[in-house]
Amino acid sequence: MIAADALPGEAGAYALIFRLAAPVTLPIATLNNPTLGAGTYVYAGSAFGPGGIRARVSRHLRAKKKAHWHIDHLSARAICIDVQTYPGGRECALVENMLAAGADVPVPGFGSSDCRGCQAHLVRLAAGNQNGNIADGIERATKQGKSDGCR
Repeated sequence: MIAADALPGEAGAYALIFRLAAPVTLPIATLNNPTLGAGTYVYAGSAFGPGGIRARVSRHLRAKKKAHWHIDHLSARAICIDVQTYPGGRECALVENMLAAGADVPVPGFGSSDCRGCQAHLVRLAAGNQNGNIADGIERATKQGKSDGCR
């Protein structure tokens, strides 16, 4: 269980890491009800409102919530195995660097409705190099995390 109260209360970016043991179909009509196959997925988000990262991630991790964002449909059907936080960071830098490390976009448009520069804010990690992709992509993103953010 992830202790949300231990997360930073300041603004920034975060990565929610999900592992699916079996395929899951998400009821998101605007994305044609996509099915995610078994594997490891990382959702990159940002929290610049009141309560910062702690408030936003706490909401995502709650079992009972109204589905507002694309990620709410995934978090209601999958277990989040880890949360990485980047105070002052930008979600687009996380995505960009994870893609450069070999991740791919399973559902174009997922989580990036308000972003003109990213294909999606959900990536699937390559089988066999899952931990490396998380570490490589996220480490580079934090070093370059002061990017322009969403364009």
